[in-house]
This record gives sequence, structure tokens and C-alpha cells, in this order.
Amino acid sequence: MERNRVAAPAAPATGTPAPPTGQGRAAWREFGARLRHWRRRAGLTQVQLGAAIGYDHTAVSKIEHGARRVTPRIADRIDELLGAEGELIAACLRAETAELCAPDSFPPALLRPPLPGPGPAGSAPSVLAPARLPDYGLLCPLHGAEGCDVPPSAELALLHAEFCAPEALAAPAAAPPLDADTAHALTGLLAAHLRSGETGDRPGLAAAVERTLRAVLARLANAPAAHRRPLARLAAEHAHAAGALRMQDGRNATAMACYDRALTWAGLAGDQATQVGTLSDLSILARLDGDPEAALGYAREIDRVAPGRHWAGAMGRISRARAHALTGDVPATVRQIELARAHLDHIGARDEVDVPWLSIASMRMRVESAAAAALRDLAAAGDDPGLARRALDATETALGLLGPTQLPASRLLFIVRAADCLLCAHDPRSAVDLLGRALEDTPAAALPALVGYELRGVRDRLAAHAPQAADRLAELVRA
Repeated sequence: MERNRVAAPAAPATGTPAPPTGQGRAAWREFGARLRHWRRRAGLTQVQLGAAIGYDHTAVSKIEHGARRVTPRIADRIDELLGAEGELIAACLRAETAELCAPDSFPPALLRPPLPGPGPAGSAPSVLAPARLPDYGLLCPLHGAEGCDVPPSAELALLHAEFCAPEALAAPAAAPPLDADTAHALTGLLAAHLRSGETGDRPGLAAAVERTLRAVLARLANAPAAHRRPLARLAAEHAHAAGALRMQDGRNATAMACYDRALTWAGLAGDQATQVGTLSDLSILARLDGDPEAALGYAREIDRVAPGRHWAGAMGRISRARAHALTGDVPATVRQIELARAHLDHIGARDEVDVPWLSIASMRMRVESAAAAALRDLAAAGDDPGLARRALDATETALGLLGPTQLPASRLLFIVRAADCLLCAHDPRSAVDLLGRALEDTPAAALPALVGYELRGVRDRLAAHAPQAADRLAELVRA
């Protein structure tokens, strides 16, 4: 921004935030120091900055000395005003998290599980856990990107059983603290459940994940401060995983409840990757409900929780593209796709620290897959074969980045999408041939909900060109 330029005054802030306390004091002092640096760099006085955000200059002074909080909304406004490139909003979120990690007990509302009641009984489905973390997008809550070994299968099952034992849930304060082997076991099992969800018993897997989540929350309630962040990260990852499994099974309302709690615990843990993944999935749910405004809102929130991160920028922009496509806005959709691809070109070491499990190839696959879906939606709405061919190119790029044995549910989704692109490009014969090969050995019960959703769109478009094929497809998706 230009030096000495002051924005129009904002509406005055209501109420006076309580002074920072406990572990939050140092974090708010850090925020204040960063604010002072960026204010001076912009050439503004405390009076000028205060006028721009609706604060008295004495309030700005208190903020800069760490004696007063600000809300994320105000921090975001100041960040934009001073051109801080996300540094101030990130410092604000760190300070909020530090206060949440104070030694007092958490309020009960913060530890509500996504679903009420004790949860279903029974043993978890048998799964093959990875030998090492990170795996399937999950980091160890203790060692993060450094990586760590997962205990062998027999030991892993025992560690999980002890952690979730009824006596541990009844008296969590007396249970032993979270040790490294147990953290590795819980995360390794969660990765295995997610991988099995590609083809397995998704309701049973989701129930198993939710049972473990309840055990994590029981420990989190009164855990020592040193253990709260890793437990909060485990809670966030389990809630997000439960939501993903429920969404794959078409249980969108239940998935929404899981995602809502995942955002709370991910924020507490400072886990940007889970926050971004959850917001992306919430945007998908909004699109499935035909609500482009909500979908766009979740996509924009990605920029707030992970400012200045190119991997998150790519995820946010492609989610925006899909929301704009739902309204038929071709220029906005294409622009957001271009911005997402530009973010990919700038992913570097800083992004790899945030999400070391996310390779450039897998990130590009996500972007191209979503770009294909957005362009396909526009092609279908406007009967535009040119856009359909662009969508087909993006789908084929995504398929080419997916290994032949990787993510079978995603591979099937991409193939169905390619067939739909062919239909929108006025090539029904090729579309029917492609669908036939992909679906001939796939039972309807094994279809993830998102694949079924895509197939219903294919069926409706196919009815005009090949009614018999559309009828067979209707039987498969149980329309």
C-alpha cells in the first residue's frame, strides 16, 4: 500500500476485550510488536491507525504493548490495511490458541463430541495400519513432519484398546498421559481407517473413528497443558476423518456436525492443514445442497486460516471456482482456476513445512480434478462443447497424476467425470463405452456418495442420447 494513506474509518468496535491472561500474554505481546513494526513501515501514527479501524489511539497503544486483545476480524482488517501479507492475522490466531491452551479445564461445550450419546459399541473393523507416519495426509501429533514409526499390529491393537478402555473413559484424570507409542498407534489406525474407506465398510469405520474420538476428548478435558495441543490435533483429525467417511456414505448432516467440531479442535491445535481440509469439505457439502453463497463463504475462510500459504491458496481458489460455476459465472470460474494454478507454481519450502505429506503432484491432481468439475458444470449449464473439452483435458491430467493403484474411489470419480465431459462435448458413444468399462465390476453398494452424485448428472444427460444406457445407470445409482 502507499505510505501515509489512511483508509476510511470503520464502525467503532463495541465492548472492551478483557486483558490477556495466562499463556496468552506473551503471544499478545508478540502480536503487538508485529503490529508496531507494520504500522511504522506503513508510515502511520497510532492516531491514524486507530481512526482507520474505529479505535482510540490509547487502545492501539495497549494492543501494541500486549495489554489488549483484538478479534480475528479486526486483525484481518489491520493486516490488509498495513499490507502485512497475513502475518498479523496469523499472529492473532496464535495468541488466541495460546490462551485456549491455558492450564484451566476446558468448558464442557468445547468438548462436545459431534454426535450425542455414548456411541455405538462393538469392535473396530480390521485394517492394515501403515508402518510409518506421515501417512494418508496425517501427521504424528508429537513429531509432525519429522516422521515416526507406527507400532507393529499386535502392539498397536493393545495400545488402542488401553486408550479407549471403559475405566480410562470413566476416570480420565487417573489415566496415564499420552505417550509417543499411543499417539503413533492412534494416528496410524486413523490413516488405515481412511484408506479402507475407499472401498470398505464406511459406516463401521466412521463409528470406530468416533469411538476413538470420544476417548481423546475424555483425556483432553483435564489434560496437562503440555499434552493439550497433541490431543486437540488428534481430536481434530478424528472428527475430520469421521466427517469424510460420513460424507462418502451420503450422510451429509452427520458429516457437517463432525466438520464443525473438527474446525474447533484444529484451531485449538493450530493445525492449519486440518482447518483447510475441513473448510474445503464444507464447501463441497454446500455445493451438494445447491448453496453457492455458503460454498463461496467456506472457500474464502481458507484464506483467513492459512494466509500467505500457496498450498492453501490453491485449495481456496479452486473451491471458489466450483462455487462460481454453480451460478454459471464463466469469467469468475476461469479466473479462480487460473489463480489456483498460479499458486501451484509458487509452492516452496515454507508450504512443505506446513503439509510435508502433500506433494506437488498430489496438489496439482486436486486442482485439476476440481477445475475439471467446475468447467464441466459450466459446459453442462451452457451447452458449450468447448468448455467440455477443456474439462476433459483437466480430468485426464488429474488421472495421469494418480497412480494405477492409488485411491480407487478417486480414480472412479475421475473416470465418471471424464464420461460426463464427453457427453457435454456431444460424444455420447465414447461416454457410454468409458462408463461401461469403469462400472461393469462395481456393485452399487460400493459407490461413494460423491461418485453416485456425479452418476446422477451423467444419467440425466445420457437420457437424451442413449435412453437404454440411462436406464441401466439409473438402476446402478438407485435413482
